[in-house]
Amino acid sequence: MNTIELKNNLHHLIDSTNNDHLLSKFYSLMVTIKNQPEGKLWSRLSQEEEDELLLSDVESNDPENLIPHAEVEKKHSKWL
Repeated sequence: MNTIELKNNLHHLIDSTNNDHLLSKFYSLMVTIKNQPEGKLWSRLSQEEEDELLLSDVESNDPENLIPHAEVEKKHSKWL
């Protein structure tokens, strides 16, 4: 997909979404990514790795995807 197609598809996706929370999250993510300079590590990632990392960031903002700190400590106590 070229840049024009990506932009058109993105505009269509945004226009067809009525979920304010989703739109707000997407906007915040886009602003954050746009304002961050590309680092050395990021530039070595494949497109698939970049996509997975960005998805992980979005998913980490959903409380349903988080594990309580105490549970993580219990699971990994032998290394702490």
